[in-house]
Amino acid sequence: MTGAAGVPGGRTDGLSIQTRGLTKRFGQQVAVDSLDLAVPSGAVFGFLGPNGSGKTTTIRMLLGLAAASEGTVKLLGREMPGSFQDVLPRVGALVEGPAFYPFLSGTANLHRLDAAGRHADPGTRTARVARALERVGLGHAAGKRVHAYSLGMKQRLGIANALLSRRELLVLDEPTNGLDPQGTREVRNLVRSLAADGTTVFVSSHLLAEVEQICTHAAVMSAGRLVAQGPLAELRRSGSSRIRLVTPDPGPASSALARLGLEPVPGPVQPDGDVVTAALASSNTGAGRAAPEDIVAELVKAGVRVRGFAVERESLEDRFVELTGEGFDVAQ
Repeated sequence: MTGAAGVPGGRTDGLSIQTRGLTKRFGQQVAVDSLDLAVPSGAVFGFLGPNGSGKTTTIRMLLGLAAASEGTVKLLGREMPGSFQDVLPRVGALVEGPAFYPFLSGTANLHRLDAAGRHADPGTRTARVARALERVGLGHAAGKRVHAYSLGMKQRLGIANALLSRRELLVLDEPTNGLDPQGTREVRNLVRSLAADGTTVFVSSHLLAEVEQICTHAAVMSAGRLVAQGPLAELRRSGSSRIRLVTPDPGPASSALARLGLEPVPGPVQPDGDVVTAALASSNTGAGRAAPEDIVAELVKAGVRVRGFAVERESLEDRFVELTGEGFDVAQ
């Protein structure tokens, strides 16, 4: 699957991030292995994988915080690292959690951080800091010392720092890590609002629910390798599906399903009949690809009494576990 299509953007190639064969080795260990990533401009792109799958290492290479062992990186259509000085001012990032001076206010922290930027205009600093704090919902706490901020407020302050200047691309590494439900909702809403303004948002996470709720596209990492990427709806459709039949005639039902090329699997007995399931083929042709209405017609023709019939699709969680062989956190 590919993720290069589906969202228009300002890049001539339609991509805000593109890697080819990106690899990072630490001695004999391969942390990221031949990564071909395609992040469409304008997308909210979920970079998903279990902890230790190579997500943060990839982000550090994208931002020039770690050198790649092999491969190429393009950010906003420009080759890296040669164009870092031109491109990075257009990229905001929050990597491995925000760090601030605890006894300075939110405003004072952002002033100091902005002053460290070579491209920051000191003449507009006060206005930009105030605007960024309002944007992340911290205007009321601008004068409060950061040691009194909640973890969610500190995360939002980190995002405010990334938004001090207009950004075309925002990279967030585990932005809801350690947050309570309220803090998680605040960060989600902020990401949605940024995307609505046309910013490409790249969100690394091990939380499946987070990706499902805010992302338009996703990529799945496992043990340093990319195992799938594309629009979220496409990733959902790529999973398998099955029929679930409730009938008091499991024997004739199994025979009828077998004639359609399906492989019936007997299930538990319920008060209204036995449960019989059968996997449907994911392709448009071949055995097991009968339409649901044709399956029901064949069952009725065979004299099977149908008391319940449903097509059950594999969940996104099931699909990702199938791809990685590992579990994901699905609850906040």
